[in-house]
Amino acid sequence: MSARATAGDAGAPPPGADVAVISRALPWLLTAGGAIGLLSAAALLVERIRVLADPGHVPACSINPLLSCGTVMATPQAEAFGIPNPVVGVACFAVVTTVGAALLAGARLRRWFWLGLQAGVLFGAVFVHWLIFQSLYRIGALCPYCLVVWAVTIPLFWYVTLHNLRSAHLPVAARLRRPTDVLARNHTVVLTVWALVVIGLVGQAFWASWAALL
Repeated sequence: MSARATAGDAGAPPPGADVAVISRALPWLLTAGGAIGLLSAAALLVERIRVLADPGHVPACSINPLLSCGTVMATPQAEAFGIPNPVVGVACFAVVTTVGAALLAGARLRRWFWLGLQAGVLFGAVFVHWLIFQSLYRIGALCPYCLVVWAVTIPLFWYVTLHNLRSAHLPVAARLRRPTDVLARNHTVVLTVWALVVIGLVGQAFWASWAALL
């Protein structure tokens, strides 16, 4: 983890303002986002253990029929890989937090490490969007702690991907360089639209439930 792997070594173009902003913010995002995700996954794991120990236990995150961790925990989707999903979350977010802390301490990571991190956040993003679909259109309930995990996983994937694209860790075809530059310059706009789409889908899927609760 201490070996140097600068953007120049990888053949990247001279960094612009967008690269500098993203690169400076990324260690903080990894550390803070990883820690928030870790705490959320750990809290959900504790509730899961309590339910296993006492089937009558009502999780603290079961607020109403719509916002109910207990409902989500009782589904097969809650153990997508044969183990409770929070176990996967604790392991993955612990790694993300550690990487962020290492970067804040001045570590310089090799390209292969960044590619490994890219694979990890891609897995997380795909898994989260699968869980979003399952929660909205199959389970019919939302887990508050899961919502926090969704909220941190998407930005983690977005900014790690932008960093790897702009640092030439991920190869970019010549015809895609301009779109990549546009995305990097408007990174907050893209992330905002992404979040609004997810919020809109939640609102649409549970419109009748929201109306009944109100």
